[in-house]
Amino acid sequence: MKRAAKMGLVVGLVILAAGCQRLSSGPKYAEPLPATPTTPVASGALQPLDPNAPGAGTAVAAIDSNGAGAAGAAGTLTAPANAQQVGRTDLLGGWKLASGADNCMAFMTLTTWSGGYRANTRGCSEPVLSGISAWDLNGNQVVLKDGSGQTVAQLYSSESGRFDGQTATGAPVSLYR
Repeated sequence: MKRAAKMGLVVGLVILAAGCQRLSSGPKYAEPLPATPTTPVASGALQPLDPNAPGAGTAVAAIDSNGAGAAGAAGTLTAPANAQQVGRTDLLGGWKLASGADNCMAFMTLTTWSGGYRANTRGCSEPVLSGISAWDLNGNQVVLKDGSGQTVAQLYSSESGRFDGQTATGAPVSLYR
């Protein structure tokens, strides 16, 4: 029995020594990764921000009292007489989005995103509406934008809590709960 215990101890030490890196032929470190190339950082003076300036790519048509485009194509959007003041928190959550034959859902948060705050849509069949990625306020105007920051639609609030406007292509669009 003593001989079997000694033999088990010796076999255990041999296995332990074989698994120990310090007792092997030396450290086995991974090769270092090559340096990642980066682009140089540019420097220069920035233009001062104008909070009243329209966003880049903002081009839509005027809206008549029915929410339809009065100008018919891209132009200047004018606020309807009954346009209500809108706060950022007024837009949070889920909304129904309708434009033409497309009826889908839009969801808006206060997570910052390129050109405003994060938004997304579900169930939209039109690529323009399914591409909505951001929203922002420009005075009392709600601006919906795509992933590249281009304006998709501009809307104004009505007395009923509904937002009516049009897409950048001139199609009427509504946002309601």
